[in-house]
Amino acid sequence: MKIGVIGTGYVGLVSGTCFAEMGNDVICVDIDERKVEKLSRGELTLFEPGIERFLERNLREDRLHFTTDLAEAVEAATILFLALPTPPGEDGSADLSYVLGVAGDIADLLKQNDWGYRVIVDKSTVPVGTAERVTEIMEQHGLTVGKDFDVVSNPEFLREGVAVDDFMKPERVVIGTDSKKAAELMTQLYEPFVRSGNPIIVMDEKSAEMTKYAANSLLATKITFMNEIANVCERVGADVDKVRHGIGTDSRIGTKFLYAGIGFGGSCFPKDVQALAKTSTENNYTFEILESVLRVNARQHGLMGQRVLDHFGGDIQGKRFAVWGLAFKPNTDDVREAPSHVVIRALTDQGAEVVAFDPEAIETTRDVLGEGELGNGSISYAADSYSALVRADALVICTEWPEFRRPDFERMQRLLNEPLIFDGRNLYDTERMAEAGFEYHSIGRPFVAPAMSISENGQA
Repeated sequence: MKIGVIGTGYVGLVSGTCFAEMGNDVICVDIDERKVEKLSRGELTLFEPGIERFLERNLREDRLHFTTDLAEAVEAATILFLALPTPPGEDGSADLSYVLGVAGDIADLLKQNDWGYRVIVDKSTVPVGTAERVTEIMEQHGLTVGKDFDVVSNPEFLREGVAVDDFMKPERVVIGTDSKKAAELMTQLYEPFVRSGNPIIVMDEKSAEMTKYAANSLLATKITFMNEIANVCERVGADVDKVRHGIGTDSRIGTKFLYAGIGFGGSCFPKDVQALAKTSTENNYTFEILESVLRVNARQHGLMGQRVLDHFGGDIQGKRFAVWGLAFKPNTDDVREAPSHVVIRALTDQGAEVVAFDPEAIETTRDVLGEGELGNGSISYAADSYSALVRADALVICTEWPEFRRPDFERMQRLLNEPLIFDGRNLYDTERMAEAGFEYHSIGRPFVAPAMSISENGQA
């Protein structure tokens, strides 16, 4: 099939390369000339495991193209995916200016040229009623729904870090449309992706739009609930890891998204929860659970910085802290709404020096936080995880990268000024850390006083 993807951000690039990998002819459009040039040469503009291989192969086999010319894609493609930014406004509502603006541009092109019927697909996460607004824009340009075009809502359910697998083997595909013709075309497009039997679910546009927000908001709520449980566990002496295992074996609850930590981040959960809460308010309904989720998550982001400050009696002026993990989750370089940034700012605002390391997110963090002076302190970046520990007064862990799970603890003790760790992701066993001589503070688990340090007792 002939596919156009408008926007080469995270969703657009993953969607375009995966559609091409399944044998479709794909044109991806972006207004950023430099990005288009890089992608056309096979140079990635974001980090996502597995996508580089798809990009190189489909460029080589001439199934994937990049352009700044919207008309080129609209002329060539029967199905046009809008994968455009929908950033949150100050009031939490999604900014639809990019989506609606491009819809108007497509309408102009279709009105001026005899290119035939097109399916316009909202791939971005958009509020309920967006497909209706796009339809109105197309009709305002003199186009006829069902004859010249149809609008479809096709929300993405991609997890950063495993997005290629999620796209190529989706658990479900949701297609929102009342048009039988559009539904048939979209079903044909996605059938090769669900050969294992996972469903293609066709529903109306508004229900499809709500499905995406409902899914992300429920997952965010589940994470937040476990963080609340962890905070209570600390106060009563329970262990959140044991509680997680105890409830996760209940098939009604399941094991996923039950890990306590310093809160969720990224480009989806915070934005989507805010947008659904805002949509509810605009329709005269107070979504109290989601408002609580946002408050609790913001509080959880600040938890680790406050613990560090409390440990040092409220004075960390001139202290040096190593921070492991900058991305909001492992296997991505995305630092949008990253808890690590909240922790770092809390430390540097109090005059501390931060030396940070992340396998992929140093450059994206440098773009946001800079390097050198930050607040009343400073931030610099280490070449590797152990370099960050040199002369540090403590280690703060913010992202659960696999390489952080089995470090050389003896080497860590030699490098740190004190064997002190604040772990926002519960990577290590509390009793083993105490036996190894670490003062180890985690989330929702009882503190175990450390034995002699490795350097003192001479044992590895």
